Amino acid sequence: MKTYTARPADIQRQWLLVDAKGKTLGRLATQVATVLKGKHKPIFTPHMDTGDHVIVVNAREIALTGRKPEDKRFFHHTLYPGGAYWVSIQTLMEKHPERVLMQAVRGMMPKTKLGRAMIKKLKVYAGPEHPHEAQMPVAWEPRS
Repeated sequence: MKTYTARPADIQRQWLLVDAKGKTLGRLATQVATVLKGKHKPIFTPHMDTGDHVIVVNAREIALTGRKPEDKRFFHHTLYPGGAYWVSIQTLMEKHPERVLMQAVRGMMPKTKLGRAMIKKLKVYAGPEHPHEAQMPVAWEPRS
């Protein structure tokens, strides 16, 4: 029996629309990362980008469990001396709610050129509107 390897002509990309309202951050991020990698498809090939495009709306209303709103902080460094700073997830949710989900998914992707190409297929919006109606996205409900 031979191992199947997908070819670029075999890849059929789909646009999926996810409503993040009331969804838990980590659970949603793992399922979105799986779809971006293409692991949900039978033609999954580790060295190729076989995943689908994902549009996430209502990122402002994503749920955080436990004490994460008070305790969780994101680290950033400007690469200048003394340029380190931390931002609480609560502050980030108020100012840029789409970045919270984007960082969670980015941390679950491969840290390679392929991972950077995969993360470009993720579109996150704070509200219910998105500019991708022309792609005819299919509503997708991640499992709980």
